[in-house]
Amino acid sequence: MMKVYRLERVQLLRTTVEEAWRFFSDPANLPLITPPSLGFRVTSPLPGRMYPGMLVTYTVTPFPPLRVVWVTEITHVSEPHYFVDEQRFGPYRLWHHEHHFRQAESGVEMADTVTYALGFGLAGRMAAPFVAARLRQIFDFRHGVLSQMW
Repeated sequence: MMKVYRLERVQLLRTTVEEAWRFFSDPANLPLITPPSLGFRVTSPLPGRMYPGMLVTYTVTPFPPLRVVWVTEITHVSEPHYFVDEQRFGPYRLWHHEHHFRQAESGVEMADTVTYALGFGLAGRMAAPFVAARLRQIFDFRHGVLSQMW
């Protein structure tokens, strides 16, 4: 049976919904909010505007020296309120990442929900605490960068 995990984060950004949307809907900005230790690199050409069905390919080093190709598809877009990316090929058995943006009194409330599962049976279940900790580190880094930006 596949075990499904969830990571949820909410952050207040001192900006407008439109500005937050412009930044987050452009995959070219992902390396700016990803820890350098991940060696995150977008490897596919990027259109000027995100759309449902858009595929984006990356290379990433989740645990050195392991370098993997990751392909995500933008499956849902409701500009400027939310979008969803899902893994089509990569390190997870399941990856579903919802990005929500809501105008708040003092800025934009940005909420992320990542639902994921690991493959590899017992080895994946044993690695789950390490993967969860790594994902928390990635989102902590992102929180810090965004706090400095806005």
